Amino acid sequence: MSENQNLLAEQRRALILDEVRRRGGVRVNELTRKLNVSDMTVRRDLDALARQGVIEKVHGGAVPVVEASTHEPGFEAKSTLELSAKEDIARAAAAMAVPGSAIALSGGTTTYALAQHLLEVPDLTVVTNSVRVADVFHAAQRPGAPGGRPGAATVVLTGGVRTPSDSLVGPVADRAIAALHFDVLFLGVHGISVEAGLSTPNLAEAETNRRFVRSARRVVVVADHTKWGTVGLSSFASLDEVSTLVTDAGLPAGARAEIEEHLPGLLVAGGEGPAGG
Repeated sequence: MSENQNLLAEQRRALILDEVRRRGGVRVNELTRKLNVSDMTVRRDLDALARQGVIEKVHGGAVPVVEASTHEPGFEAKSTLELSAKEDIARAAAAMAVPGSAIALSGGTTTYALAQHLLEVPDLTVVTNSVRVADVFHAAQRPGAPGGRPGAATVVLTGGVRTPSDSLVGPVADRAIAALHFDVLFLGVHGISVEAGLSTPNLAEAETNRRFVRSARRVVVVADHTKWGTVGLSSFASLDEVSTLVTDAGLPAGARAEIEEHLPGLLVAGGEGPAGG
């Protein structure tokens, strides 16, 4: 980590979290030297990360929280993490949406960020199982709404049972998705790895995502760098079913090389351009 007194709190905390995860733990005095900030600033950052549930404070430093493969954070908890990365990913992924096409968006905070950029793409038909994503488009179509864009998209919200991440899953959602066909699926994931492919801690969500993948001509995974190497309870797709991974510049070079061996397309948003085919 390079020294920089002018890092924003969000950027600084992202760097700290990466360091904790990469090394398995850090000490406060190490972070003060690397970030060139005060001991008090580092401790405030560690307090904030601990409140988000992503690290555990220990005497003199912090260690990563080891989550069970069945643990599923709620939407609000996830919405505070990797905000800049998600915005970069959303902007890059939105450029892949063709006006007039039929697309699908799964649940998740990254697809929620993407939905806000897709408001600028005309004549889309959007199928989603995310209550939050649907709300973005419905709010834009509301007459008199600030920044409203009437007719920006036709939105189909599947039915189903609501998960902690505000996605609708289960047999009702599965049947609705299975009957449809999409040009592109923009898919948020809990975890992605070579061995497990795409995974989630929620069994019902795994089946619903599996239906999404089967109904799409192209699958574009939108996932920040912290999702690489994470494995949830249930796998629902292998990497060879993914057309493109859109991630952020925080992804280490070694991981990029590994991904490029298994995926035809890698787009690093906010950093390097596209790789692969």
